[in-house]
Amino acid sequence: MVFSKTEGFRHSSIPTGIAAITQLGQEYGFIVEATENAALFNFENLQKFEVIIFLSTTGDVLSIEQQNAFEQYIHNGGGFVGIHAASDTEYDWPWYGKLVGAYFDSHPEIQTATIQVTDQNHISTKHLSKFWERTDEWYNYNKNPRGQVHVLAILDESSYSGGNMDNDHPIAWMHEFHGGRSWYTGGGHTEASYAEPDFLKHILGGILYASGESLEK
Repeated sequence: MVFSKTEGFRHSSIPTGIAAITQLGQEYGFIVEATENAALFNFENLQKFEVIIFLSTTGDVLSIEQQNAFEQYIHNGGGFVGIHAASDTEYDWPWYGKLVGAYFDSHPEIQTATIQVTDQNHISTKHLSKFWERTDEWYNYNKNPRGQVHVLAILDESSYSGGNMDNDHPIAWMHEFHGGRSWYTGGGHTEASYAEPDFLKHILGGILYASGESLEK
């Protein structure tokens, strides 16, 4: 399920992202349902899905009851994928902050930066070279999630302007959490992101990891 409800800034790339993930599903054999209806966050409905994707959600998008249902879903082995502004969501829900890994803090203007892939064995990064150059809106986070998550890639802050996390700036990571699996990437602000084969394969790997799958087409 792709969830893209926004109560704050709304990214124009959301429809493009939904279309791209739907296309991945068609190519790799999984069904994608997209919604902004938070009422679908009840345990019975969530159990139908292997992975819940928060695609550039912003703000307070779930009620307390819906939050409880999502927590139960993860505790029962569910998978979570967070894309870009998923980290700009639910600041008053500490459990969610731990699930995602870190919250959005700030960002400079859109620009090209170099990503250093620090794990070239993970399903979401093994197709990438050690240094991956791409253009996006690069988030700074409220804390470094290293130590609570397994970092897959970091930003080289010397390659762009506006980073504030010094020499260790995680931009993609994953971890097992409370019985489930969580994967996050900071990329995906721009519509052009969802036309990049490497970025799409990055997302696909995150979906497969979160679902517990390990095989690609």
